Amino acid sequence: PKATTAQRANDDHESHPLLYWCSLCAKRRLSTSIMVVLSASICTRGGKPLVSRQFVEMNRLRVEGLLAAFPKLVGHAKQHTFVETDSVRYVYQPLENQMYLLLVTTKASNIVEDLGTLRLLAKVVPDVAGSLQEQAINEHAFDLIFAFDEVLTAGGYKEDATLSSIRTNLIMDSHEEKVADALKEAKEQAAKKDMDRRAKEIKDRQMAQLRQNLVSGQGLGTGMGPIGGMEGFGGGGPPQGGGMFDQFNDNGGQPQFQQFQAPEPPKPEPPKVLAKSGMKLGGGKAVKKDSLMAAMAAEDNLFPLASSNGMGNVAAAPAAAPSTPLTLALEEKITVVMNREGGIDSSEVKGTLTLTANTDVGASAVVHVNKNVLDGLSSWTFQTHPKVDKKTYEQQGMLSLKGGKGFPVSRGVGILRWSYGGDDAAPITINCWPEDEGTGSINVNVEFELTRTDLVLNDVNILLPLGTTDPPVMESIDGQYKHDPRAGMMCWHFDVVDANNSTGSMEFSIAGSNTDAFFPVQVGFSSDTLLCPIDVTGIVSSADGSHIPNDLTRRFSPESYQCP
Repeated sequence: PKATTAQRANDDHESHPLLYWCSLCAKRRLSTSIMVVLSASICTRGGKPLVSRQFVEMNRLRVEGLLAAFPKLVGHAKQHTFVETDSVRYVYQPLENQMYLLLVTTKASNIVEDLGTLRLLAKVVPDVAGSLQEQAINEHAFDLIFAFDEVLTAGGYKEDATLSSIRTNLIMDSHEEKVADALKEAKEQAAKKDMDRRAKEIKDRQMAQLRQNLVSGQGLGTGMGPIGGMEGFGGGGPPQGGGMFDQFNDNGGQPQFQQFQAPEPPKPEPPKVLAKSGMKLGGGKAVKKDSLMAAMAAEDNLFPLASSNGMGNVAAAPAAAPSTPLTLALEEKITVVMNREGGIDSSEVKGTLTLTANTDVGASAVVHVNKNVLDGLSSWTFQTHPKVDKKTYEQQGMLSLKGGKGFPVSRGVGILRWSYGGDDAAPITINCWPEDEGTGSINVNVEFELTRTDLVLNDVNILLPLGTTDPPVMESIDGQYKHDPRAGMMCWHFDVVDANNSTGSMEFSIAGSNTDAFFPVQVGFSSDTLLCPIDVTGIVSSADGSHIPNDLTRRFSPESYQCP
């Protein structure tokens, strides 16, 4: 029978060579499929597994049993790099610090390929873990598992991999990912720049509004919704009902709050007897609604709202009528640019005499000024309104319209203007001296000096930017100050600056390193004394020459007063 089988195989080889090679390849694939690596592990000499990766389905008990049996088998065959049992083969390589790199394979596996796989893994382990220490192995356990997967595929077959290809695959470098990350980073940077730009615009707008309110007489707390941290500060306007620090007492500067008085409940009205009348649509509903609202207001101790046509609108109080037929306003604005050394770079004064006729009697007014005094001011420039009779003004110092016409009623008219450009017009100088201490803080000394002792400045505010929201640490100060952390500003305040109070200084420390952050310094004040010695000597009627009662005001304030 054997000869017959061999003869049959030979006949098949000769008669059907293609069928013969197909059957031979199938047998080789079948034999190769069982040559697999069951597990790759790193364990200690005592059999403690540090990292173990299985490439075929194996339960935990079997894996632990195979690894626990390895140290006992090594003890009986120390001269070999592999040891076999009835079911598996252990291919191992000793590592440093009493550790082993171990492959558990089937007995039918190609031991030459397994040794090549073992040598490759022996190079991969220190390259991935960084060292052959037990702590390093534990810290890079998942990285080692990923590296084992690059060497051996699922099922335990060896991949055609090198150490450099394994490094590349572990890095998982992706060009698409780099492009996506670059686009994302560019968008984030653009959004951050746009956010910083908008935040700077908002802050600059708030600062500009704050400075404008300061120098225009509205106060630091007027109309400044977002920057309302310095309510109560005046901004260079005339004092109304006291200085800006009237809310502070003289014993410690604590704010005094007015005691809140609850409104008295409305007294109940006696019942009204209504006359009988016919049926009215909607009347009962409105009365019922009003009575319900009145009852709710009385229960909550509230004032009843004045209503008009049932809408509840409070009627606005009519504006007070002018008390005199004529109103005159002498107003001067000064624009000053100082340098950081305390000097004056430029100064310009502009003044206006504004006439407002409140009645027909005031419209016929003729204003007399001290022209003889004004003629002696060679450095001052005076200019009348084009409709004012200039010849009469030059000869007699009278301001009236040409052709005997009257002034418009209830509308202000600037009938005379003057200007002056001398540096001596600046009434006050500021010297701000910040010094970087080198310890993350800046020491700032600020001084002011009244250079025009003939003036009395009221409600003087010196506004300093701080460059930070941190509060300043005050070391010494004349006058009072207030800090607005939201705006990063500080206001140094004096109720009155005159010849008796002509100088002042302040010293404080604050966190930072930029000495330019304390500029520009803004100054605001008001005064009832003008720089120009102009005066209204008389106001008479053009019709009969009688005196016209009038209301005359004088005001001197800065248009822009800063040290950039």
